[in-house]
Amino acid sequence: MYRDSIPEGATRPPSTFEDTIPLVIESSHQRSQAYGLRPDFKADFSPISRSSLALLVEQNRLLHLHAVPAMETLYQQIVNTHNMVILTDANGVIVHSLGDDDFLEKANRVALQPGVTWSEESKGTNAIGTAIAEKAPALVHADQHFLSANHFLTCSAAPITDHQGNVIGVLDVSGDQRSFHKHTMALVRMSALMIENQLFSATFEDAITLHFHTRPEFIGTLMEGLASFTPGGRFISANRNGLFQLGLSFGALQSHTFSSLFGLPVSALYDHYRTAKPGLLNLCMHNGVRVYGRAQLSLGNALHATNQHEAAPYVAPAAPASRRLSGLRYLNTGDPQLEQVIEKVNRVLGRDIPIMIMGETGTGKELLAQAIHNDSPRAMGPFVAVNCASIPETLIESELFGYEDGAFTGARKKGAPGKLLQANGGTLFLDEIGDMPFSLQARLLRVLQERMVTPLGSAKSIPVNVELICATNHNLRERMARGLFREDLYYRLNGLVVKLPPLRERTDLETVVKKILITESNGGHYEVSPEVLQMFRQHKWPGNFRQLTNLLRTAVIMAGDEHEIGLRHMPDDFMDDIDNAGPAEGAPDTTRLLPSGANLEEMEHSVILRTLEANGGNVSATARALGVSRNTIYRKMPHLK
Repeated sequence: MYRDSIPEGATRPPSTFEDTIPLVIESSHQRSQAYGLRPDFKADFSPISRSSLALLVEQNRLLHLHAVPAMETLYQQIVNTHNMVILTDANGVIVHSLGDDDFLEKANRVALQPGVTWSEESKGTNAIGTAIAEKAPALVHADQHFLSANHFLTCSAAPITDHQGNVIGVLDVSGDQRSFHKHTMALVRMSALMIENQLFSATFEDAITLHFHTRPEFIGTLMEGLASFTPGGRFISANRNGLFQLGLSFGALQSHTFSSLFGLPVSALYDHYRTAKPGLLNLCMHNGVRVYGRAQLSLGNALHATNQHEAAPYVAPAAPASRRLSGLRYLNTGDPQLEQVIEKVNRVLGRDIPIMIMGETGTGKELLAQAIHNDSPRAMGPFVAVNCASIPETLIESELFGYEDGAFTGARKKGAPGKLLQANGGTLFLDEIGDMPFSLQARLLRVLQERMVTPLGSAKSIPVNVELICATNHNLRERMARGLFREDLYYRLNGLVVKLPPLRERTDLETVVKKILITESNGGHYEVSPEVLQMFRQHKWPGNFRQLTNLLRTAVIMAGDEHEIGLRHMPDDFMDDIDNAGPAEGAPDTTRLLPSGANLEEMEHSVILRTLEANGGNVSATARALGVSRNTIYRKMPHLK
């Protein structure tokens, strides 16, 4: 393990390697010499070819998919510090990087770019290669690097392991050695743990996964333990924190079940989550320690498992049953535009006609797609959603079409079916279809026409039968004109086209608010004040339902035991948007409200009072009409507070 050599209170490690050399650095230098390297060697910094890099990214698709968001978050924390964030595979080959422009030129001198290998065999002692060799976090600063060419660097790296403890990649922050900060390593280790937890959840998404900790506030954080079980309750795996809290080795846990570890029959776990409002579980572990837990499970698999004894090894189903959301009838809340959309959709249900949903971001396109599926003859089949804009271009092909067993190192055993095959017999929802890479559009068109899918690395085509729903906030005709979207694919998808109205145009706002409040308050009774509701009616809602839902979720928490949501429960940024929206339409002409012979203060009071009256006592509307802030109104009219 790495031993920190930084003196207490130091701003950076000592620059002289001989003075305070950590044992891990000494061991790494010995290995570097054994590889035949010398400090004055000019290392090979040439990257692999573009085609080889594309294959490498594909081979590490899951790692890349879950690491990139964490890398972007980490980069935001160190931006403008002469550093870059690097992701490598298990062999130290860089697959992705983010960096400050002013550091990239220096970084290119030592090839901190995708496609370059940073193993100890290739570059000697360095944080990436040393973390792989030690299977532990490594900090290599300045002349602690074996090669003299790398002495200007300071690097903090942490290995990323899979659910069996195997190193599958490394997360690293490298920068100018003068920019060293002792907290960088902590950020890297936290980010690596975040990636590991996400990979763990993705690996066992069809199993029972328990999130647990002795303190309930730590559930959902990096500190929580994760443990996965088969539908029958047999232990499969646990993450690092899970193993630590359980206090048993991975091998010892193989003979355990959910019941033996947490003192609760797995059938009781399923019963708990059939209740209307399941709270946190209060469990007693095998060692007597009490923990709180929250489980993720598929009730369809659970019902099957509890009716039979589990004999065969657990095999995750290719297409887990989707959680049923609201149907079309539930969505029909009185808005004439939406009612017309639902009427059109009802006429084509089960007719094998593709549906294209248009609308601004946040208008509920996926909710409508799920409702269409739930009301269709395919309701008992899977509903599989794919956001074409969120998947990296290098991964979307395998994500859609799947890959064959042994297609690349690190792939799942028996391959992966891909979203199209997962949706077989059900509905495939392609969200943000307008952002699909042009190179894949022809292949998607061929699959839709032939109803056959050929996974990557396979010569065998597999029949597929899916109902297709697409959504976009783009004007696809404009994208076709710009050569960004295939015309033949457009007309293949262009069956029934419906457009969801933005929230600002909906006439059923009050009903929508009530339904959201019921959902976000877990059945509690909350309502908004008339003043807030009037404010909602006047707002532009650029984020549509997503914005409204987040706003009400926050307001419910702020209201607490108060059951009426008022202005004091509104977030400041929302109130600023209201204040900055400009005068409301139909605002009174204040020049006609000035009494003759009045002094300035009297005229101000008169204008405010009459504008308040014209706006039904609404302070925010009055402030907008007069072009001032609400605080100004309250200051001028203290009795309103």
